[in-house]
Amino acid sequence: MKSFEEVSLLYEISKALNQHMDMKKSLFRVLSVLSESLNLVRGIIFLINSETGEIRIEIAHGISENTTRKIKYLPGEGIIGRVIQTGEPAVVPRISEEPLFLDKTQSRNIVDGREYSYICVPIKKDSRVVGAISADCPFEGKKFLEKGEKLLSVVAAMVAHHVIHIENIRVEKEQLKTENIRLKSELENRYSFTNIIGNSNKMREVLQMISQVSSSSATVLIRGESGTGKELVANSVHYNSDRNKKPFIKINCAAIPENLIESELFGHEKGAFTGASQLKRGKFEIANQGTIFLDEIGNMALSAQVKLLRVLQEKEFERVGGYKPIKSNVRIIAATNSNLEEMVQMGKFRDDLYFRLNVFPIYIPSLKMRKTDIILLADHFLEKYSKEQGKDIKRITTPAIDMMMEYHWPGNVRELENCIERSVILCNEGAIHSYHLPATLQTGIKSKTLPHTLEDAVAHLEKEILMDAIKNTKGNINKAAGLIGITVRKFSYKAEKYGICYKDYR
Repeated sequence: MKSFEEVSLLYEISKALNQHMDMKKSLFRVLSVLSESLNLVRGIIFLINSETGEIRIEIAHGISENTTRKIKYLPGEGIIGRVIQTGEPAVVPRISEEPLFLDKTQSRNIVDGREYSYICVPIKKDSRVVGAISADCPFEGKKFLEKGEKLLSVVAAMVAHHVIHIENIRVEKEQLKTENIRLKSELENRYSFTNIIGNSNKMREVLQMISQVSSSSATVLIRGESGTGKELVANSVHYNSDRNKKPFIKINCAAIPENLIESELFGHEKGAFTGASQLKRGKFEIANQGTIFLDEIGNMALSAQVKLLRVLQEKEFERVGGYKPIKSNVRIIAATNSNLEEMVQMGKFRDDLYFRLNVFPIYIPSLKMRKTDIILLADHFLEKYSKEQGKDIKRITTPAIDMMMEYHWPGNVRELENCIERSVILCNEGAIHSYHLPATLQTGIKSKTLPHTLEDAVAHLEKEILMDAIKNTKGNINKAAGLIGITVRKFSYKAEKYGICYKDYR
């Protein structure tokens, strides 16, 4: 091949490498240019799987995709495996006479009495072999093969960056796939209904209902005050259902403006309204075969309620500005802290939609109705936030527990969680004391926890210190007295004054 032809060929290859955003298309174009210029029968680019060490065909010209997808080599196996293992090129003048030639594609033989040669060169990044490029061409003598090897080595250097990028993308995809599986598994474990904290009779009823409804596709309406854990229940219903591998889409109806709620739920066609510059798929379309959670359903606009009713009845909808019905098999879980019955009477919520949603209602009790769960929840949040903050806080003192038990918790479980998180941040000891709790718990008249005088405050703190000491020493007065630096006699006197019996702690 003349020097001018070589330069022209390399120019075409350089142009091909920058022709497409898709690197695989660019590399296929490189093989096409080589085929046209060198009269190649076929060209192949091989890649090494950096995790398994297997060699696979990444791009091939002149071989069907079905064939290349099945073929893999190991380092040292055949000519290709040897090139990749040693990092040295290989030239086979006559394929038919080479015993190491495996021909896994079963596509090489003598055609019309003509012999074919084979050239394979490594693709390297610095000194590391990342793949190989091979070419089949008609046998035209030793000099042609020498030039072909040199040319193919130059091409291998030119495509090295693209090949490495493709392998990096593959590795990232595998890592993302593995991470996705791990996260899904974590979500399923996290939202298992057995992980919902609560041992009160009312919470046992809730857990029983979640267990019963999860296996069905029934519409669920979760009722309860703000902060009771309605979203947690919705998560548990989805992740314990047959749809747990499908999408779970959450929408807060109160957070979306009335004029955008329909577009958000059902999507819109291009040009449907000002600003609709392109087609948008709605949440119901995205959630097909999965579950959609409509939080604060009581805040949904009446116009959107009509379309939602149709989805529940007909399992279909139209995008805003569209006319073509779109089928959607979606399970609906709705939640609200509003009095829907009252809203129906006032004409703010459609009665037919209410009856459609109210197929399987689950009522989440407020925290003041399940006070026996307060300690369980507090211990759970203490463990969670102690780990997050890197602190070794073992327990909550009895006066602090008494204070929490007396409080009326208007913000429910969410308020309790915030309370414990704040206390953990403030605490630099081994236990949460009453003075670590928020002011709302310490100043509430209803809770009867506020010391009204300085003398009361001192007595309250003194009692707490004594109880803490006697707990830590498991009822041993001598050790308890030494722990807080007073005599046994003084400890006994004060313990009697505050009604603390050491035997109760043994």
